Amino acid sequence: MGLSLYIRNNLKNKFFQIIILILIVSLVRNPAQGIESARNGLNLWFNILLPTLLPFFILSELFIASGLVSYFGRLLGPIMKPVFGISGEGAFPLIMSFVSGYPVGAKLSSRLRSLKLISRAEGDRLVTLASTSGPLYILGAVSIGMLSINYLNGLFLIPHYLGAITVGLIFSLLIRDKSTNGKIKQPPSLVLPEAKNKSLPIIIADSVKDGINSILLIGGFVIIYNVIIDILLNSPVFKAVIVLLSKTLKQDPRLIEGIFAGFIELTTGCSKIAALDIELIYRILAINFILGWGGLSIISQAISFISQTDINIKLYLISKFLHAIIASLYTYILYILHYKDIIIPSSIGGKIRQGVFSFKYWLENIYFSSKMAMLICIFFIILSLLTYNISLAKIKK
Repeated sequence: MGLSLYIRNNLKNKFFQIIILILIVSLVRNPAQGIESARNGLNLWFNILLPTLLPFFILSELFIASGLVSYFGRLLGPIMKPVFGISGEGAFPLIMSFVSGYPVGAKLSSRLRSLKLISRAEGDRLVTLASTSGPLYILGAVSIGMLSINYLNGLFLIPHYLGAITVGLIFSLLIRDKSTNGKIKQPPSLVLPEAKNKSLPIIIADSVKDGINSILLIGGFVIIYNVIIDILLNSPVFKAVIVLLSKTLKQDPRLIEGIFAGFIELTTGCSKIAALDIELIYRILAINFILGWGGLSIISQAISFISQTDINIKLYLISKFLHAIIASLYTYILYILHYKDIIIPSSIGGKIRQGVFSFKYWLENIYFSSKMAMLICIFFIILSLLTYNISLAKIKK
């Protein structure tokens, strides 16, 4: 057993080393391409991800470090436990993921588990549920920015979030532990948990530091994967594989290339598929599949947080692939039931908007993101108090 494990790990290391060597050789042969790819990745991170995600990261760290997540999580237990088999604390990563997008849900789930605010089983279930793209990205970047349409919002949002909820329900049934049940025996305590006896300035400083560390880590992943995907797309071997798959599957090679690119990096794949001259519904199906999967770039970001805990990484990977399939299935069902007569038959590819990388756009992004993060926290507080009052009323009866 020990020998087989050693051989398996050794093979993995050798494979990883070979991949690194190939990338180094490719960069040495064409350094200009590598520099351009890295620059594009840096632009994407600084102009889009930094102002969009940093306020969420800092505010969520403040919420956790101050003890508010544990406090209001107790109040939300009567909702989360019976439905998803997760304690009330899990509502916070779920809400933040649904609004802010990748990889906030995985980061917050891992953070709660590292602080032992949720059990390992709850952490396993929570990362399968709280791992979604954000509505700002889906509607702003993909629907309007890439496809140039604004009348099919439901065909993007409903399958994506309904798919995540379905995956969460599936895994809540498969790995439900004994401690999870929907019975309410007594009202949750209203005593605010201590924030580890830290002063307010220290809590704020630590939250800002943790938020900045997280966004810097994400920036590294974005830059690396942008370089990798450009190397692959320009590789003769990759092009030969695409041609072979297109002949085998009898599909447009550009569609396969777009899906493959999206399998690695979300934004690149979506932009390539959106620009194709194929029917709109096929482009939407492929894009919703990629949005559900998230891309190896985002999955690597999530795993960088999950790997710091004992949450099951394999389960997370399975859930993302399942999310992609279910979201595509829901997209087709919704198309048949409601959107078939609404979608305008079109074979004209979308155009990605130019000129979005500006200082004014950056300030608008960080302002809107900060406002949204504060609104989410207020919503989380109100929802917790309402749930508490309802559960208290049930107990009094």
